[in-house]
Amino acid sequence: MSAENQVKIGIKENIIQFSLLVFINLFVGSMVGLERTVLPIIGEEQFGLASASAALSFIVSFGFSKAIMNFFAGNIADHIGRKQVLVLGWAIGLFVPVIVIFAPNWWMIVFANVLLGINQALTWSMTVNMKVDLAKSTQRGLAVGLNEFAGYVGVGLMAMISGHVAYTYALRPEPFYLGIGIAAVGLLLSFFARDTGKHLKAQAQQAKPAPAISMKKIFVQTTWRDKNLSSATVSGLTTNLKDGMIWGLLPIFLAASQLPVDQIGVVVAIYPAAWGVFQLFTGGLSDRVGRKWMIVFGMWTQAAGIWWILFSETYISWIMGAVILGIGTAMVYPTLQAAISDVAKPEWRASSLGVYRSWRDSGYAFGAIIAGILADLLGVSWAIGLVGFLPLLAGISAAVRMKETLEE
Repeated sequence: MSAENQVKIGIKENIIQFSLLVFINLFVGSMVGLERTVLPIIGEEQFGLASASAALSFIVSFGFSKAIMNFFAGNIADHIGRKQVLVLGWAIGLFVPVIVIFAPNWWMIVFANVLLGINQALTWSMTVNMKVDLAKSTQRGLAVGLNEFAGYVGVGLMAMISGHVAYTYALRPEPFYLGIGIAAVGLLLSFFARDTGKHLKAQAQQAKPAPAISMKKIFVQTTWRDKNLSSATVSGLTTNLKDGMIWGLLPIFLAASQLPVDQIGVVVAIYPAAWGVFQLFTGGLSDRVGRKWMIVFGMWTQAAGIWWILFSETYISWIMGAVILGIGTAMVYPTLQAAISDVAKPEWRASSLGVYRSWRDSGYAFGAIIAGILADLLGVSWAIGLVGFLPLLAGISAAVRMKETLEE
């Protein structure tokens, strides 16, 4: 019997490695959460950026660098292995907080976020791919849900902690000292992770053999030709477009409403925390009830959450809106990746997920660009409200074009 045939597939069968990968992604998410509360305010208060487009430029650099690297990460991993890519991502991440601490001008902050985008693409992509490699086909939603739960709980916790540290000490450098520790621990833990190449080969042997497929064809299939893959891609792009807007404008919107920075940190943190916690349930739920309508209703719930926040006027109501927004995002985030994994063959799954994640994470940049332009032209409130229509439209598109993928 070959070594591949002796490999066991399943979360329970690989619980130690699976749990380690969940824990690693907590630190991956924390790298983003570190910036989420304080960096938009740093742009305004320390660098005097009056233009919303300029203030949100760090999200543009983050989004595009993450999107580009996501496109290559899956293909690179298919050739050199998941663990090697994971370790490389953390090595790059070590530089991010150091640059932010010593940055003499805003463009150094923008450059740090180019590196953060690369870090996130390599590390987050690999944790999710490695979990899907370990899981059975009926556990993909749960596997992705646990991965995203850990990541976005990390985002939420660090957004709250960094806001408190900034309120207690200063916007810089104190919050970013935490980032150096986060990156060092993430790198150390990644050395203990095992590559999942044997599990991937075992899955490929169990599945119906797939013909060779070029990266160009994978890109075309995932982007527009396959209705299920392309519908998931559009929904993912729109979800992160909305998130790019929320990341950049929500702290500014709340600050303009005279909310203190520590309370801004709580509202900003509640959204990704709810996003993370509810993925414990939504990923596994999609394994039982299906992917399509979880995606459709999740997109519509995101639109509702945005408008709830926009029309609220109290701290508690803003928190409630952040929870609604987090629930809607949690409904789609693991489900979209599970749907991609349902349709793509094991031999090119990581590459297809890479294309999907590339388009999805370009949404950060597009969201920041669109929100910045609208905010400069019409004001922050109008920008938030208009962007809220996009998840609604993406949900309608998925309802019309997408078929259920769980049965494939």
